Formats: sequence, C-alpha cells, structure tokens
Amino acid sequence: MDVYIWVGIVIFLALAFDFINGFHDTANAIATTVSTRALSPRLAIILASFMNFLGAVMFTGVAKTIGGKIADPTVLDHGVQVVVAALLGAIIWNLVTWWFGIPSSSSHALIGSLTGAVVSSAGFGAINASGFTAIIKALILSPFIAFAGGFVVMWLLKQAFARSSPHQVNKMFRSGQILTAAFQSFTHGTNDAQKAMGIITFALVTANVQDTTDHIPMWVKISAATAMALGTSIGGWKIIKTMGTKIFKIEPINGFAADITSATVIFSATLTHLPVSTTHVITSSILGVGSAKRFSAVKWGLAGRIVISWIITIPISMIVAALIYQAIALFL
Repeated sequence: MDVYIWVGIVIFLALAFDFINGFHDTANAIATTVSTRALSPRLAIILASFMNFLGAVMFTGVAKTIGGKIADPTVLDHGVQVVVAALLGAIIWNLVTWWFGIPSSSSHALIGSLTGAVVSSAGFGAINASGFTAIIKALILSPFIAFAGGFVVMWLLKQAFARSSPHQVNKMFRSGQILTAAFQSFTHGTNDAQKAMGIITFALVTANVQDTTDHIPMWVKISAATAMALGTSIGGWKIIKTMGTKIFKIEPINGFAADITSATVIFSATLTHLPVSTTHVITSSILGVGSAKRFSAVKWGLAGRIVISWIITIPISMIVAALIYQAIALFL
C-alpha cells in the first residue's frame, strides 16, 4: 500500500482518537459543574467544547514531546504502520473503558500503545529511554500532586468559610464553578489535544512528508482541535455520572476546589511540555477534596477500581498495539 494512503489512515485514526478523547476525557472536566448544577449539561458541554478548541490551538509543546521523545520517527522502517497500530490500540481501550463508564486515561492508552507498537516493530532499543522515563514520571507524579493540592485547597476553604452560611457559600461557589470549568476545559485542550497532533506529526516525519517534529503544521492543530471540540459536544454521560456523583457527594465549594486544583496541575504540565493524564489529575483532585471534607465520605471501593484501571492501562494498551502491529506486518 502506498505510504501516503497509510498517512491518510493515520490522520483519520488520530482525529477519531481526538474525537473519542473529547467525549471520554472532557466529561471529567465538566463532571463536577454538572453534578452541582452550576451549569446545565448542555451549557457545560458548549462551554467545554469552545474552551477545548481554544486551548488546543494555542500550545504545541506537548505535541512535540509525543512526536519525538518516545522514539525517533526518522529511524523506524515502518513508522507509519507503527502509528496506525498505536492509534487502533488506544481507540480500542478508550471505547472499552467508556462503555463501562470507567474514567481511564486516554494519555496512558496512547503512550502505552505507541510504546508497544514501536517495540513490536523495532525492539526495546528503539525506545528513547530518557524521554520515555520523563513522560512516565509526569504521568505517575501528577495524580499525587493533584490529590495533595485538592486536600490543601479544600482544607483552606473549610477554614476560611467555617462560620459562613452553607447556603451562601454554595451559592457563591456555584457561580465560581463556571469560571473553573472554563479554565479546566481550556487546560484540557492545551494538553490532551496535543497528543493527537504529536502522533500525526510523528507519522508525517517517518513518511518523509516533513523533516522534523519541531514544527506542528497549522492544519494539524486546527484538525485536532476541531475533532476534540466535536467529541466534547457529544458528551460522556456515563463518566460524568461516575466522576460527579459516585466518588462522593460533591457540593459547589468541593467542585470549585477540585476544578481549580486539577486545572492548575494540568496547565503547569503543559507549560513544561509534559503530557499528563487529565483523567488521573481530575479524579485525584476530587479524591483529595473529598478526603479533606470527610475521609469517610469518599467511596474508596470505587476509587480503588478506578486506580486499578489506571495501573493496567499502559501494559494492556502496549500488548494490544503490539499484536495489531504484528497483524499489520503480515501484509507489509
């Protein structure tokens, strides 16, 4: 098959991944806002779609990291097919977890799938150890930072409003949640949409369409941002229900604390060009806020099942993508 047809398949799958990411991960960004009725589901989705698009077209650092830090696309013999296998592996895992309402990580799925496909094609030596390690460190540390941040922010808010009327406090923070939901959706676009941009650029370089991953074409940015915004407009009601109601009963002050914490962590990662799991960060901040409110209020059994899905995502997506690559290789 002509290499340009393979590149076309990559672009289609990458935009499909971004579209799925939109209704899979963006549900996390607006879950607390919807659950506290700060915004109606329709308005929350419209806001999230717009802010996701805006964030996606304004930054490219994470895209460059995904495009060149895990492996060097210029040295892979069948790099475009590697990307096809990676995208298929990530999409399959995203759809499985979405179907069961599990807030797993699209970032983990994509990074695990790309790693598995590269190893399947060229062996472990093709992996850039330093770049891969830096990405994994960011993925592991960011949820702990978000948990601690959520706990501290919620504790400070409890102290500041301890003598205030609960009704007035909730009324004030319900309005504040509109701003934090917008900020959170913006930061989601700055980080998550970059991953599809990076994977398309990876394919363009390995197919000799362009020379370096340091440049993200404008059409790639616009396409990825649009796909994510459209996916966001579909919504992700199963995951919204899990995040907004099943971990603990969220009130507006809790939602505000969780949103501002997670958005700050995600945006900090974007500024350092590191991909993080927005799902992990948002879930961890909610768990931290819930712990500060009342430790026993958190449904730790559900939290444990979510954490298990985090742990297994990278190895499972690696295996799936490796098998898909081997199937594709039969026809090369």
